Amino acid sequence: MSKEIGPYTAYSIETGRFGLDGGAMFGIVPKPLWSERIEADEENRIPLHMRCLLLEGADRLILVDVGMGDTFSGTKYEEIYAVDHEYATLDASLGEHGFDRTDVTDVILTHLHFDHCGGATREVESGRRPAFPNATYHVQEDHWDWATTPNPKETGSFLQETFVPIRREEQLHLVDGAGTLFPHISVELVHGHTNAQQIVFVGGEETTLVYVADLLPTPHHLAPTWTMAYDVRPLQTIEEKGAFLERAVDEGWTLFFEHDPEVEVGDVVETDRKIKITDPRPLSDL
Repeated sequence: MSKEIGPYTAYSIETGRFGLDGGAMFGIVPKPLWSERIEADEENRIPLHMRCLLLEGADRLILVDVGMGDTFSGTKYEEIYAVDHEYATLDASLGEHGFDRTDVTDVILTHLHFDHCGGATREVESGRRPAFPNATYHVQEDHWDWATTPNPKETGSFLQETFVPIRREEQLHLVDGAGTLFPHISVELVHGHTNAQQIVFVGGEETTLVYVADLLPTPHHLAPTWTMAYDVRPLQTIEEKGAFLERAVDEGWTLFFEHDPEVEVGDVVETDRKIKITDPRPLSDL
């Protein structure tokens, strides 16, 4: 199912499931609190999706993030991260809407952690090559520099082989800060989770849809201190979330969640006690 937003038809693209340690996903929050909201498996992993956004319109087919792809295929990490492509694959999800990889004109990568960009390239006989042969890949320049010279905390998340071939094949566009990428599509930067992560805004006359990536991996992360141990600057994440959610309430944004196993999109409201997500629903029900 799809939804019209401005000049675009928007599709939710499921690329698979995986699992990450619940303690890492909720940082200092004790397990008795977060486990009331999302159940962990016997390895303490919580279920997560790799949900991407496809935008068709203005003579373009634009994909926001690409999932993990074949990054860990046949390795021990496939089990460690409970990678599940039986549930969904990017190719199958594109096919459900009548598209394939060659139709994609642009890929916007929010950041280069493997669960967001692993599918940007794929393994062929000659090595890893861009998975979308006709696409331009849009990555923040500051983030590219950050990812290609990774700090010790993020070395395991920035797998060079998943994104370096994009530049080698001259399909990389380095974006210089916040601004408009395409008509009705703009990006803003946040730096708490990783340096220069870009959040994607799709604006229509009645709806602004925001692809929040890892600023808010799930609706359970709205509370200020419910941050991830993966965040390189957790105090900055708290500040960025607070400012973002205030604007979301004031401007009536609808948020698109990349990782939540149940909620695709939801609205943001402020109650007497807290900011929360209301009316969780599929993208097609916007």
